[in-house]
Amino acid sequence: MIGDSLQSALYVGEVVHQRVRTFRHRLRYRLWMVLADLDELDWLQDRLRLLRRRAFGLITLRAADHGDRSGRPLRVQIEGHLAEAGVDIAGGPIRLLTMPRILGYGFNPISVFFCHTPDGALAALLYEVTNTFHERHSYLVAVPGGQTGPLRQTVEKQLFVSPFMDRDLTYDFTVHPPGEGVSVVVAVRRGDTPILTASFAGRRRPLTDGQLLRAFVTHPLLTWKVTCGIHWEAFLGILKGARYRERGAPPPRPVTVGHVRF
Repeated sequence: MIGDSLQSALYVGEVVHQRVRTFRHRLRYRLWMVLADLDELDWLQDRLRLLRRRAFGLITLRAADHGDRSGRPLRVQIEGHLAEAGVDIAGGPIRLLTMPRILGYGFNPISVFFCHTPDGALAALLYEVTNTFHERHSYLVAVPGGQTGPLRQTVEKQLFVSPFMDRDLTYDFTVHPPGEGVSVVVAVRRGDTPILTASFAGRRRPLTDGQLLRAFVTHPLLTWKVTCGIHWEAFLGILKGARYRERGAPPPRPVTVGHVRF
């Protein structure tokens, strides 16, 4: 029975953005995310009053807000991308770390899919990046068997994200997978020159109506705050003389494969 072994959870913590090139700026705020096991999602939404399927609600989590917009079930999409990269999870758990919609509004600069084999081993991570134009691109990196400790992975940037950053950059991810805590760090660089670091670190709470209400009250207008923060940072960049980059066309394919960083 799912209720006796629930893997889905809340993670409440802090986001930090530190820009060190083009212009200097530091942004820090409290934030919470949901870790949703895709196989538990229907069960959760049948039993939790505050976690809804509808586009509008106090707190809404919809599979349709993620993926490659092909209309296929989200698990089918993710397994297809894994197969193209030579990763077979044999029907194992897929867990999505993301922000839900708040009062109908949803925006996730980055969501992470943790893809496991049936024995619980982590086989791959898929980082889903969305820009403020609601264009989306994902980066998939396999996890070597038997790897322990933080995961260090690298991909080449493909999607326009900031008007003050070029596209010819590299993302270095450092991830502590979900347990009692979770952390995701994204370091952006050009060659060996650091540009920006963004991170989320959170502590686990049970996914219940009580904890959802507590998160909503103590961190109100979550997704709205994130979007406002992005535009505020852009405004500061303009004031500090940052050069504007053209947006350009989105990548032709929905997923780019990265590699382990040693």
